[in-house]
Amino acid sequence: MTSIGTGYDLSNSVFSPDGRNFQVEYAVKAVENGGTAIGIRCKDGVVLGLEKLVSSKLLKKDANKRISTVDRNMGVVYSGLQPDGKHFVSRARDEASSWRSTYKAPIPVSSLANRMGSYVQAYTLYNSVRPFGITAIIGGYDAETELSVDGAVGSGPKSGSGGKTKGAKEGGPYLYMIEPSGTYWGYYGAASGKGRQAAKSELEKLKLDPKDGECISLEEGVKEAARIIYVAHEDNKDKDFELELTWVSSVAGPTKGRHEEVPKALREEAEKLAKKSMEGDEDDEEEEKMEE
Repeated sequence: MTSIGTGYDLSNSVFSPDGRNFQVEYAVKAVENGGTAIGIRCKDGVVLGLEKLVSSKLLKKDANKRISTVDRNMGVVYSGLQPDGKHFVSRARDEASSWRSTYKAPIPVSSLANRMGSYVQAYTLYNSVRPFGITAIIGGYDAETELSVDGAVGSGPKSGSGGKTKGAKEGGPYLYMIEPSGTYWGYYGAASGKGRQAAKSELEKLKLDPKDGECISLEEGVKEAARIIYVAHEDNKDKDFELELTWVSSVAGPTKGRHEEVPKALREEAEKLAKKSMEGDEDDEEEEKMEE
């Protein structure tokens, strides 16, 4: 904290003279100290991954999961303070349940991101509360339904009033990341936590944007997610960790439209490939040093 911020970090509802909200910035610092969380939007689904740091050898293995199911077609992973994350997930489930009760359908991923972004942002406005110390990544698969009219919402029908193109559909895989300030964006690949920079660098190498050609498949996404988590763990290599992986596909895909844990066999295969890749990188580095 600089001298210009003296006194302005005591309240959540006050800006500093240079327009900063220090409490939100401190919340971001809390996120940066957490394990790495990533999300990958593939051509046929979404993969969520987490580097769950193990603080004690006495903890039961695979207990206290950090990736949660919000509705049957979507899940949430977060970096930062675990109690804040649990409250975030609980609220997200309430929003999903309320939407389903009102509209008799699952909440779209974008609508949940909008509602939760507004909820998180409300905690930056009042002196009686503090910002959420998490960055959450929401991934899900919206049901693919035929459009009632041609064109996306807001653009209007392209072939006249009430016209439509046969086979035009909406829905598909979606990925959003919500920051402590309440800001949220849609992503093809997202990362948060201590190893976010390394993870982002690896995500940028993947074919995730349909404009760049054929995107990676869901199974490829699982293997890449495991590899990226192992790469990001280099920033926390003095600590043990457990790898959590979940995925969600269309109704015709391997998860039948549900957000589920990646099957044990596939997860173990992905971890094996990730470790092999890391060993290969270390061998290459040793060869380069010998050549020098």
